[in-house]
Amino acid sequence: MEKRIQLEKMGRTPDKIKELNLDNCRSTSIVGLTDDFKNLESLSLINVGLTSLKGFPSLPNLKKLELSDNRISGGLNVLKDSPKLTHLNLSGNKIRDIETLEPLKQFKHLKNLDLFNNEVTSVENYREKVFKLLPSLKYLDGFDQDEKEAEDSDVEDDEVNGNDSDDEEGIEGIDEDELEEEEEIGLNAVYKQHLDEESEGDDYDGVEDEEDEDDDDELGEEEEEAEGEGQDEEDGEEEEATPRGKKRKHDDDAAADGEATN
Repeated sequence: MEKRIQLEKMGRTPDKIKELNLDNCRSTSIVGLTDDFKNLESLSLINVGLTSLKGFPSLPNLKKLELSDNRISGGLNVLKDSPKLTHLNLSGNKIRDIETLEPLKQFKHLKNLDLFNNEVTSVENYREKVFKLLPSLKYLDGFDQDEKEAEDSDVEDDEVNGNDSDDEEGIEGIDEDELEEEEEIGLNAVYKQHLDEESEGDDYDGVEDEEDEDDDDELGEEEEEAEGEGQDEEDGEEEEATPRGKKRKHDDDAAADGEATN
């Protein structure tokens, strides 16, 4: 247990540690855990093999203590120097009778006690007797006096571990319908954006196509104009060729007539 404590400290001084987990470290009694852990709020000693709580230190700020799956049969009076205790888990131990629980009467803030899988749970009117013995108790083995399950146990655990309950209240205060509506709005916005992007892409392609068509039309017009000009030139040459040919023939005929006269 001492070696495990050193590892869990991770170079911190004991007074800086608020939560300590020593589960499965194997020891029959408390060793290495001292009064120096004065600010410790949560301590877990599950399945360690403890037969007693001898050597348990003074932990004035301790609120949650996990001692399940050990072999503790009594000696709960050594916890007296942890007056702020609100959660105590003793399930899976060797507690046999209600009298063993008498030292727990001094814990005025004890709200949650777990004795599941102890022989004491077989005592006649066990639940009634425990609730009578411990007036501050809200939940015994996970249920209140009316056999209703401890719905807010998780919240209480978070408070013990030093988490802010205000954040959870803020989350709980949000209407589920509002959350669903916000989710739908968010999804619709994403879907609309996607459609807009697709439509923009189509428009862009359309512009390109129109530009391509315009270019093709311009090229076609230029080709037609070029062909027209070529045709005009050919026609002009033919027109010029015809009168010239007639004049040459006329000149030849006139020369022939002159020679004949001579």
